Amino acid sequence: MFIGREQELRFFEDRYNASGGQLLILYGRRRVGKTELLHKFCAGKPHVFYSCRETVDVEQLEAFSKRILSSGVPAARYINVFPDWEAAFYSISELPSNEEKKLLVIDEFPYMCKGNPSIPSLLQNLWDERLKDQNVMLILCGSAMSFIEKELLSEKKPLYGRASGIYKMNEMPFYDAIKFFPDYSDEDKVLAYSVLGGVPHYLCQFDEKLSLGENIINNVLTKGCVLYSEVEFLLRQELREAALYNTVIEAIALGNTRLNDIYTKTQIDKSKISVYLKNLLELEIIQREFSVLSGSKEKASSSRGLYRITDNFFRFWFGFVFTNLSDLEAGDAEGVYRHFVLPQLNEFAAPVFEHICREFIRKQNRDGRLPFRAADIGRWWGKAHRTDTASSDKPQRVSYETEIDVMAVDKGAKNILLGECKFRNSELTQGDFEKLAEKYTQAKTGISYSLFSKSGFSQGMLDEARKNKRLSLYTLADVLDV
Repeated sequence: MFIGREQELRFFEDRYNASGGQLLILYGRRRVGKTELLHKFCAGKPHVFYSCRETVDVEQLEAFSKRILSSGVPAARYINVFPDWEAAFYSISELPSNEEKKLLVIDEFPYMCKGNPSIPSLLQNLWDERLKDQNVMLILCGSAMSFIEKELLSEKKPLYGRASGIYKMNEMPFYDAIKFFPDYSDEDKVLAYSVLGGVPHYLCQFDEKLSLGENIINNVLTKGCVLYSEVEFLLRQELREAALYNTVIEAIALGNTRLNDIYTKTQIDKSKISVYLKNLLELEIIQREFSVLSGSKEKASSSRGLYRITDNFFRFWFGFVFTNLSDLEAGDAEGVYRHFVLPQLNEFAAPVFEHICREFIRKQNRDGRLPFRAADIGRWWGKAHRTDTASSDKPQRVSYETEIDVMAVDKGAKNILLGECKFRNSELTQGDFEKLAEKYTQAKTGISYSLFSKSGFSQGMLDEARKNKRLSLYTLADVLDV
């Protein structure tokens, strides 16, 4: 079953219907569904789909030749294998098409280039001299993101400037990911997304006929299931020194988000940690996050910003699988779920719920439903101030570090929206609202509020919202009903 990806499919369909030659590059991290997307796009169209293998050049050429020759090109009457890559690529223009675009997909293209580094140059010459003016569509796809960006898309590389379309494919957004669980409750949809994220390969492992708890036990915590060793497999495939990367990711998963905190927790040399973090950023396993209203100077500093795990499943795996491997290896999946996962699941999902609420606000912004047009939406953290009258006869102005779950600002920060998100089993109260209002005191006017609560709102908050035109309340059902 193919779910979502309407934007990606529309992108490729538009290029397919455009006149002239189309050279497209699709890339993104492993497991996000690139191959499935391309199969979906190719369905019903005359095409050749070749998946590269991790093999030596001569075997790659032989396999590619068989795939091209089996499509019915004229050369199939005379040869079994093309003599070289130039002849093989030249045959693209001879693919049968019935007046439609001649469509060739080369999946995991970096494997082909690894076996023969001259291939990008050969393709560049062929594209410039012949294919760009023909009714041809060539799609190069790969999961090695650093290779794609450095060897295909960067300046001074042969294919630089030739692509008519470049699409970096990311995880599915929340609203597409939960379509895998149509019968789950709203709460369980959020929890399932908190565990699996938006990676289709992970989402497909859960059986919608089983409860969320049964799926976590059977398909994540049980030794031998696909997701049990998925993280270790991916890290070993993509990175050397997997054990050190495990240490760094675990430190971030446990809440050490600043560079110095990661160093203190891991005791790995700071220069090496910077390299490890850079590689994890390139793989999109982690992200460097800055507070809304952060300036360019702060963003340019290598020591500023917070590191967080962007892949929900990596975060779950390091939070509950990696830390309980001994029990899980012994077969106690149900015990680990009952004693460690279930008691912490709501707390674990809380930051993911905040992310979902920010996605909701972004959608409202696109639809023109915010009080103003936001130029930046994210989290905010910094210093807040309050007056303390309890510790002294004379009131004291106290500064403290705090954060705001959702902040949206317009250009110039004249209008600001502040949001609080509560994924807990109790109502959001006026006290929660008052604490939010105290956190950001830089602006005195132009502030709106959006409050999100899994368990609804106290009567006092409902009364306040009826009086305050700048206050919006959203239940879990409101957030999911878009």
